[in-house]
Amino acid sequence: MPIFATATVAADPTGVLIAVLLSLMVIYLASRLGGEICARFDLPPVLGELLAGALIGISVLHLLAFPEHGLTAQDSLLMRGVQSFLHLTPEVQEATFVAQGEVINLLSELGVIILLFEIGLESNLQELLRVGIQATLVAVVGVTVPFVAGTVGLITLFHVPTIPAIFAGAALTATSIGITAKVLAELQQLSSPEGQVILGAAVLDDVLGIIILAVVASLAKNGEVEIGRVVYLIVGAAVFLVGSVLIGRWLSPAFIGLVNNMKTRGSLLIMSLILMAVLAVIGAAIQLEAILGSFTAGLILSETERQQEIEERVLPLADFFVPIFFVCVGARTDFSVFNPAIPANREGLVLAAFLVVVAIVGKVTSGIGAGWGETKLNRLAVGVGMIPRGEVGLVFAAAGSSSGVLSDALDAGIVVMVILTTFLAPPLLRLVFPNQPATPVPTPEPHV
Repeated sequence: MPIFATATVAADPTGVLIAVLLSLMVIYLASRLGGEICARFDLPPVLGELLAGALIGISVLHLLAFPEHGLTAQDSLLMRGVQSFLHLTPEVQEATFVAQGEVINLLSELGVIILLFEIGLESNLQELLRVGIQATLVAVVGVTVPFVAGTVGLITLFHVPTIPAIFAGAALTATSIGITAKVLAELQQLSSPEGQVILGAAVLDDVLGIIILAVVASLAKNGEVEIGRVVYLIVGAAVFLVGSVLIGRWLSPAFIGLVNNMKTRGSLLIMSLILMAVLAVIGAAIQLEAILGSFTAGLILSETERQQEIEERVLPLADFFVPIFFVCVGARTDFSVFNPAIPANREGLVLAAFLVVVAIVGKVTSGIGAGWGETKLNRLAVGVGMIPRGEVGLVFAAAGSSSGVLSDALDAGIVVMVILTTFLAPPLLRLVFPNQPATPVPTPEPHV
């Protein structure tokens, strides 16, 4: 049975291998070039990876293209190069293009899973628990304000029908934990009080966003909310997050003891990745997100005596996979929606301007909630840290587009909002944080 196949024809295995290797070569060259340029100008390298991805993606060079955008193999310069080597039939070439996209998508997903595992390892569970109330307030305000303002504004100002307006309002609630966490790590602010509040709030934002997406998807499909599914998601998220941390802390001494008794090379890394994979699978299986599971695994291992050693082992793996994720986010971004010369884009740009304002103001407002019990906290930095929508916002946009409830203009407006918030957040974070590295939060004695 062929490994990759469409409904009628199998992909060429050699073509898939060549296309994936060429894609990785292009991705890594783009990420290094973009990252180095931004580093020279004292900007977060992740911004360079996003911009480099946009350059090689569907907006400019078409080197990295994906079939889910309605593109074919002929739209990909990379696939044309593969065709010049192998002389595939049009059907096999198309199947190979689809298979190549699936592989790169998979590697991209692994990249964000490993990124969140790394961020969990660098985090301080005690500090996350300490800022729990503040993070909860930030998340609730950061979800409620943009959702209500966006939905009501679209209905009253632009006369958008109720269900599409609710869908667009839901897209405003998302926060990309991956992009924000990466920038905070580059700024050496991940261990700061602001960084911990942002991280905790972004995790809660993801959970709330998944629940809201389920609600609006039910509205779009059935015209009514499936209460049972909403309750299931809320209970499942709470049980998974709290239960995983509690059980993980209890079992972590046994885990480290097992690893210490193993004699084969790489046992610490492999066993840590197994734990990450188990929790990521559970998170995905109960209809949450795999990244929440991997982040939780990192949090559990961050309290062990071998945390620093695990982190050192994971870094080369992150260097391999994580750039794929950020470059692919940029490559999927279609900047043609910014072109006002296309009549269909004009209404979308007007809606986008409104959505961008609500998206930024709504999240910056959430920083006010961070002031609870903490007068020295940089509230503006917390609010700005919640701005990027990134891959999470793209999920909302894709769900809305596939549901058929969004007009072309509103669909384009959501995409523009996601693009601008994603690309604006890294330089804004650089502005609102002080230049000097944060003073790390004292790490408690590990539980061994």
